[in-house]
Amino acid sequence: MTTRAVTAVMLDFGRSGLAVPLLLLLTVGMMVLPLPPLLLDVLFTFNISLALVVILAVVYVRRPLDFTVFPTVLLAATLLRLALNVASTRVVLLHGHNGPGAAGAVIESFGSFVIGGSYAVGIVVFAILVIINFVVVTKGAGRVSEVSARFTLDAMPGKQMAIDADLNAGILGHAEAQARRQEIREEADFYGAMDGASKFVRGDAVAGILIVFINLFGGLVIGMVQHDLSLAEAGRSYALLTVGDGLVAQIPALLLSVATAILVTRMSRSTDMGQAVASQVLAQPRVLGVAAGILAVMGIIPGMPNLAFLATAALCAAGARMLSQRRLLQAATAPGPAAGGTAAAPAGGELRELSWDDVETVDPIGLEVGYRLIPLVDRSQGGELMGRIKGVRKKLSEEFGFLVQPVHIRDNLDLPPNAYRITITGAPVGESEVHPDRDLAINPGQVTGPLGGIETRDPAFGLEAVWIEKTRREQAQTAGYTVVDAGTVVATHLSQLLTQHAHELLGHEEVQQMLDRLKRTAPRLVDELVPKLLPMSALVRVLQNLLAERVPLRNLRAICEALAEHAPKSQDPQQLTAIVRVALARSIVQGIGGLRQELPVMTLDPQLERMLQDSAQGGDAGPGLEPGLAERMHQALADATRRQELAGEPAVLLVAPRLRPWIARLTRHSVPGLNVLAYNEIPENRRIRIVAAVGR
Repeated sequence: MTTRAVTAVMLDFGRSGLAVPLLLLLTVGMMVLPLPPLLLDVLFTFNISLALVVILAVVYVRRPLDFTVFPTVLLAATLLRLALNVASTRVVLLHGHNGPGAAGAVIESFGSFVIGGSYAVGIVVFAILVIINFVVVTKGAGRVSEVSARFTLDAMPGKQMAIDADLNAGILGHAEAQARRQEIREEADFYGAMDGASKFVRGDAVAGILIVFINLFGGLVIGMVQHDLSLAEAGRSYALLTVGDGLVAQIPALLLSVATAILVTRMSRSTDMGQAVASQVLAQPRVLGVAAGILAVMGIIPGMPNLAFLATAALCAAGARMLSQRRLLQAATAPGPAAGGTAAAPAGGELRELSWDDVETVDPIGLEVGYRLIPLVDRSQGGELMGRIKGVRKKLSEEFGFLVQPVHIRDNLDLPPNAYRITITGAPVGESEVHPDRDLAINPGQVTGPLGGIETRDPAFGLEAVWIEKTRREQAQTAGYTVVDAGTVVATHLSQLLTQHAHELLGHEEVQQMLDRLKRTAPRLVDELVPKLLPMSALVRVLQNLLAERVPLRNLRAICEALAEHAPKSQDPQQLTAIVRVALARSIVQGIGGLRQELPVMTLDPQLERMLQDSAQGGDAGPGLEPGLAERMHQALADATRRQELAGEPAVLLVAPRLRPWIARLTRHSVPGLNVLAYNEIPENRRIRIVAAVGR
């Protein structure tokens, strides 16, 4: 049978699901049934091959969670090796008096070729391998597994909170959030299993030591008592076979211990181990250059191995030069800035004539970044901010009811290196600084202790926060902080600002697109409304007013029906906005208070409300108030809103319809948590409960 046929049979056998159960049964059978030396050779070779395959798989796996079956493979390989130890012990003790070849060619080769036929050398080599495996590799891997499992379990609540925060900010979709949660569960299960699997490795090393001493003592007794051998002859025969058997078992054990240590010390990034080592250890050419200089100095010292040191210094110098040239080449071929760069002159030195293409248009939404933040928006450098901004646009488009324009990102050398600025229609609306090499630990108000780092405030919500090292992420999550990276900070800040300035993003073009979509299902309504009953400019103004008051435009049909009914009576955008709010009262109140039948509300003191209505005099500019009264009323509304938020209830102020637009404009930015409703905007099926009366 050819090798290809054997491979095909093995693959089919593995897919059938019978390979693992039969392998376990054969492992148990090897402990009970005697095996011939030839079969022992095959199994020892398979054991070494399995260890090599496992350690290579660990080296080339991109992240630990891609090899979640490793603890099970480690257990199966450990059982196989112990079963082989039992089988080889039986053969060595039964036939060891016949010579070095009694236990098979593999054990004979390790006993003669590897250690030169000297059992004393073999014992020393075996002892060194055991010390390396047991004291260094196994002990270190076990400690790392234990700490990783502990910190992973402690960090699970913080990671879940971070996913919920990203989901609420629109950075993640429901499917992606579910996948992230599943990944967290798999990570906890994996490191918990690795903590237990490291105990297998440690126990296997102890078992290897005990088996060697038992075989050596048993061989001496059997050789002298049953086969009438002298102590020297018995020691030479059985010690050579025992040490060879121990080396055959210890080398695969050492390979699997190293594989375990490599896997538990890997980071969770999706990178190949060889690429990570090459990119991080040899990232700086000066590292090799300095090493070459030190080796060259050592190579010219008399009495030192000059040739070896100088040759190694030459190799390091050549490597440093090659890396430097590669960096220069990459810098020369790298593309220029994403936007805002200077155009190069055409070949030949001729300057082309200016055209309208040289006049830059104002971007509806812009994001300017300092030069250190360019990797955040560059996909070739692993930047994820572009994808998160797309998620923000998708979420806000669903909430607002119209397509949010793309975000134009450009570098700005006038900004500090770590700063960014968000603009809407060319005007800056927010800016802050982030540290791309750190994570932001946000204090939600229930943390167990302070963190060391760069103290700041979350730019989106103004919460206390600290920029911490990425290696302290689990520690901060365990302490109750919500930890996000720099890209999430920028995306959340962008989402918050776009929500506040949504009305500035809506123009004639967007409204026309909305009408075209509505026309597919209600063509007569659209044809009757615009431009017969209401000009486009008035409709745009009404929709902008609704967005400014945080009323979504998803129910465009109800909005247009209300406008079509009242547009013949009034063309005033403010009056039409109030009419549309009454038509959308059910969805507005539901968005504030949910499905609760009783809505807690605040009212104005009757004397204050009467005075405001008298001073309004039917005008649209609002009542004229002295500055002191306006300041006291504003402070009272802010205090009442804060009390409602602390009680876990929505802050709603119920006023007369004439006063609602003015008070809403007054408190829109200064008291952002306050919802101002008119009396006629409460649905008939909702009860109200007055919780406070705001006086003067």
